[in-house]
Order: sequence, then structure tokens, then C-alpha cells
Amino acid sequence: MIKVLIADDEALVRGGFKMILEAQDDIEVVAEASDGQSAIELALEHEPDVVLMDIRMPGIDGLEATRRLVGSQKGARVLILTTFDLDEYVYEAMRVGASGFLLKSAPATELAAAVRAVMSGDVLLSAPITRRLIEEFVRKAPASRDGADILAPLTEREKEVLRLMARGLSNLEIARDLVVGESTVKTHVNHVLAKLGLRDRVQAVVLAYESGFVAPGSSN
Repeated sequence: MIKVLIADDEALVRGGFKMILEAQDDIEVVAEASDGQSAIELALEHEPDVVLMDIRMPGIDGLEATRRLVGSQKGARVLILTTFDLDEYVYEAMRVGASGFLLKSAPATELAAAVRAVMSGDVLLSAPITRRLIEEFVRKAPASRDGADILAPLTEREKEVLRLMARGLSNLEIARDLVVGESTVKTHVNHVLAKLGLRDRVQAVVLAYESGFVAPGSSN
């Protein structure tokens, strides 16, 4: 059972998400929070697997709450709730440890799938949107690290997998692109994360862009 905490300052939004998620056999909503401080406190109390986190909330916002939760010993995976207009805080949310993003306007069927995906750490959510967010904000910040040095531990195939991850491709899509099995791709992804000391795919994508290994707007 996947335990979920919903953090949003709008009661109707929380209620709607809760109704959708609790209709799933494998998901349980363990708590609701109306601000960042409550989200932190309730997460420590209930130890959810996934936190649905709105960014703009009163008091401690979702960005700071995400930073604290991810940095805690019992850090949950955080799924950021955002609107279609490019939220100025989204890229920073990635940098502090958010595991994925979901549009508030997304179909109800995508919510449960997004929670499961974040729980498994398998894919970046809503790949085209996520890629657009990444590129928008990385474009504003020039490469700050030497990609060649940072990625030196990776094999050429692992670098190829990282490049495809940065394009927002899922494991299945990468497998099709490279004409290999999906299990092989999962192994490569795990090696990339382990060798670079990264927690999940989001951190890998951020590193790929910030190091200059992948350029915003590139398709290969």
C-alpha cells in the first residue's frame, strides 16, 4: 500500500485528490495539510511514501517544505503540483529534491499513475512538460560544472542512457530507442545513479543539464 500525504491550501483540491486516490486499491491517503509547516509535521508523524506538494502555500511554502522533507532521515518522495504556466519555483523545486511534477489540470487517471511512478522512481512524469520546465530554467543558468569530469565514471552506454533520460524518455522508450530490453535499461539507470551518487532520475536530469552534457533545446 502506497501511503500519500496531500499538501495544498485549497480544501476542494485536497478533497478531490483524496477521492481519486482512495478509489485505488493500492493507495491510501494518510493525511492532509493546508500549508508547508503542517506538511512537514504530518509527514514526520505519518511517514508517507509520497507527498503531493503544492508550491504556493501560506507560511512555509512547498519549496521549503520539500527541501526539509527530502533532507530528513525519513524523507518521502515529493510530487510537485503545478499549473501550466511555468511556475518560477519549479526548477528550484527540482534542485532541492522533488521527484516529479503533475499539472493540477491533468486527467484524474494520471494522478494515481503519477503517485505510482514517483514511488517506483521509474520515470519522469509528463515527459514533454517536465522537459519544457527543465529547459526553461536551465536556460537561465549557465553550466556550472565540468561535465566531462563529473561523468567520467560512466561508460559510453550509460552516458547514452543519461542523455535519453534528460530528454524525458521512460525506461520503455529508452529500450526501444537503443533496441535493448527494458530490464537492461533499468540496470543502466541504476548504475548511472549509483556512480554519480544521485537519488533519482530527476537529480540525474538536472545534473545532465547543469553540467552542459545536454543542452536546452537539444534533441540528441
